[in-house]
Amino acid sequence: MKKILAFAGSNSSTSINHKLVRFVASEIKEHDVKVINLSNYPMLMYSEDEEKNNGFPGMTMALKQEISEVDALLISVNEHNGSWSAFFKNTIDWLSRLDRNFLEGKKILLMSTSPGKRGGVSSLEYGKNVFPRFGAEIVESFSFPSFYDNFSETSKTVTDETLLLGLNEVLSTFAQQIK
Repeated sequence: MKKILAFAGSNSSTSINHKLVRFVASEIKEHDVKVINLSNYPMLMYSEDEEKNNGFPGMTMALKQEISEVDALLISVNEHNGSWSAFFKNTIDWLSRLDRNFLEGKKILLMSTSPGKRGGVSSLEYGKNVFPRFGAEIVESFSFPSFYDNFSETSKTVTDETLLLGLNEVLSTFAQQIK
């Protein structure tokens, strides 16, 4: 049984990406999955001056430790204006300054969702280019379109059968890749 850390790149209390992460994490039965909320790891906006004068925030080191203790990551990246939110970009900036290879040897299931039909695909594609720079291997990815039309917040499940089948296929491949 492998250890997986799961989180969304959002600091919104109503994050649909966090809802997607929770659902997908609950579907992974053969591995130990820990879901965290990145809002519990607050960090000032990154700047060289801040790093030079005050060092690394304790929460950066705590999050890096969480990442180092797992075999794989399940990440759902949110999208603001075609890219990651400033919050998530800042988190990655701090982590990469602490250790350029903070994702070394980590396998990632990368996801995104949005209220629109594109499902945060621009942010997803950006993540596919960025995470390998820090040592990660993206083993699967999934864009979940039109979140509110395809996910029931009442039953906390995917309502579109085709999307659910696609997601289950991605999860199966991901689980096999991290064995």
